[in-house]
Amino acid sequence: MKIAIVTGASSGMGKEFVRQIDERCYGLDEIWMLARRREEMEELNGQTQAKLRIFPVDVSDKVMLGQFEECLAIEQPNVKILVNCAGYGKTGAFDHIGKEENLGMIDVNCRGLTAVTYSVLPYMTRHSYIIHLASAAAFLPQPDFAVYAATKSYVLSFSRALRREVMSRGICVSAVCPGPVKTDFFRIAEQTGETFALKKFFYAQKEKVVRQALLGAFRKKEVIVYSLPMQGFCALTKALPHRVLLDVYSKMLGIDG
Repeated sequence: MKIAIVTGASSGMGKEFVRQIDERCYGLDEIWMLARRREEMEELNGQTQAKLRIFPVDVSDKVMLGQFEECLAIEQPNVKILVNCAGYGKTGAFDHIGKEENLGMIDVNCRGLTAVTYSVLPYMTRHSYIIHLASAAAFLPQPDFAVYAATKSYVLSFSRALRREVMSRGICVSAVCPGPVKTDFFRIAEQTGETFALKKFFYAQKEKVVRQALLGAFRKKEVIVYSLPMQGFCALTKALPHRVLLDVYSKMLGIDG
């Protein structure tokens, strides 16, 4: 049985990955959807060519992940595509965001992504693909987005290293690094602070970001950066010292340094 697995599949980018993977078929028998909210995932029932299997799983919950691993062991699927999309961010000064929120970002964005990858990897064969949703925030530390940006730096670094480890097995790993995407992400992020206003000028449509992500992954690209502005930002973070960029960014935020 050939399957795709998508985490964070109840909304936003994750749900869009499910739609577009299904549209392209890829000869899949099933798409397994993982997210906390069952009802939102069930909205896609009857709308896809591939059979959907829904797992109401919080990727930061060890017990839930253990149950998912048991299902993998029983079914023994051939996982052709793994998309790790589960994640969230909170804006605001580090010590103004609650301790549990800060740790929660690490648990979901880093620990959960790593745990799912570890559990699924044994079921992946040659010509399989792992897509990790990182962010343009991975390219530079970001005051007032400190923990989120750090978690996405982890995702980017982990993805690039894992890519080298599994390359000989015919498995391709890609990190997707979009800028701001028009989803519910910022509605949740802004519960603890305002987003840097300039970011909203670079909003991208999730459909276009996912389309480019899938195209880039199947072309075996290591890092996929959506849009010219974000590609320019990526180049800037490589050309200039981060200290200089952080000085400029902090002044734009009105943070004394």
